[in-house]
Amino acid sequence: MQNKQSVVIGVDVGTQGVRTIALNDSGELVSSRSSKFPLSGAREEQQPAEWWSALVSCLNQLAGDITLRYPHARVEALSVTSTSGTMIALDKNLEPLSPAIMYSDSRSKAEAARCRAAALSEDSAGYTAFNSSSGLPKIVWFIEQHAQLAEKIHIWAHAADYIIGKLSDVWGITDYSNSLKSGYDLIHGQWPGYITEKLNLPGEWFPKVVVPGTVLGTISTAAAALTGLPRTLKIVAGMTDGCTSQIASGAISPGDWSTTIGTTLVVKGVTRHAIEDPLGRLYNHKHPQGYWMPGGASNTGGDWIAADYAQADLNALNAAAEAVIPTPWISYPLLQQGERFPFHSDLARGFDPQGLTPEQLFAARMEGVAYLERLSYEMIESLSGERVNHLYTAGGGSNSGVWLSIRSSVLRRPINKMRYTEGAVGAAVLAASQTLYGNLEEACKAMLRLEEQIEPMSEAICRQYDDNYLQFKQQLRDKGYLHAEGGGERI
Repeated sequence: MQNKQSVVIGVDVGTQGVRTIALNDSGELVSSRSSKFPLSGAREEQQPAEWWSALVSCLNQLAGDITLRYPHARVEALSVTSTSGTMIALDKNLEPLSPAIMYSDSRSKAEAARCRAAALSEDSAGYTAFNSSSGLPKIVWFIEQHAQLAEKIHIWAHAADYIIGKLSDVWGITDYSNSLKSGYDLIHGQWPGYITEKLNLPGEWFPKVVVPGTVLGTISTAAAALTGLPRTLKIVAGMTDGCTSQIASGAISPGDWSTTIGTTLVVKGVTRHAIEDPLGRLYNHKHPQGYWMPGGASNTGGDWIAADYAQADLNALNAAAEAVIPTPWISYPLLQQGERFPFHSDLARGFDPQGLTPEQLFAARMEGVAYLERLSYEMIESLSGERVNHLYTAGGGSNSGVWLSIRSSVLRRPINKMRYTEGAVGAAVLAASQTLYGNLEEACKAMLRLEEQIEPMSEAICRQYDDNYLQFKQQLRDKGYLHAEGGGERI
């Protein structure tokens, strides 16, 4: 058993700021520090120098906290998570040639279509569902918009790669998860040929890909001096923020799945085999232990709360909802046109029952999201041939006890909620996975703590939700969003 004074650090460089977390080897919180970025205007670009400045400040404070609270601690390892698809062009001196092109930058829509076409034309098992949030289209867009700068590119880095490089002075390396939406073929373990042959991108621009959790080196002398962290600190290959949030949720072994309800509903899990989805609703990350981490994201989630209940008392709404569930009403609270998961329909529009009070509508919409979640897991089991054994939860929607009860009853499964579910926590656990422990599953078992397990309500309530769920699916069919084929659902 490792010394209880061992400490690991997780870093999350997000859209709005940096968050750092230190945990001991049993998962107890040692310290947490964060810093916001000065954001303004459209969030198409950010300055990597601002990320680094904010991170140095946070790590300085974190190092001081560790010394104060655990004076004899060994600060063992650090890993980094960040947004998938955020790209930085680096020159031969490993300095950014321009601001980082953010994942949320939509200027590369046309280039995304070209990347899709190129990927689909090649018999490759790599990622093909490119859109403007993917890394590869941003590279194509940049070199066409900035031809003179393109001549100076030495290598491309994802956001997490850049921060790891600044900390360790190890450059030109990325991990399985960050490389996925830049086109890396996870099945064959290579950058596919179409990148150089059809998109005409130099192969040397693309980093070496390693298993997440791999120890890349130790913190550089310069970074140690800036941050106050010890020179023995190991710097570990990271994962995307979606993957580290999944780790923190507890869904890290085959059969484990997590649902995050924030603005959207995001479902992620672990399977023994990659899930092949001909409709492209699911894509597969690779687990550090060789399993697969499929996931998908709906256009529906909790955004309707901010849109329609921004000034409301959520505690009062939840209390009112608890008094009327299970409701007889069927709602599908999609705010935009078009759905991508768990079914694909460009025509899909949300619908609500008429004549409800705001409190009744609040309850019906929570149930509608739960029905969508059940549909997701039915689709996943059908495509994968593997059982969904354990469910975990994260995101703002998990703060509602009544919503958790609704979801558990609709799903007819217990839902597990961990104490800490932030991406930085997942990065810290990843940092421990090959330093303090033998693998990620061992690290999660030792470091993640269950806060609550939510059980389904009574059998009578569950049966009513079964009936309502069937009505939900029938309404989707009646509107042409969900299609029945051969006794099954094409969802």
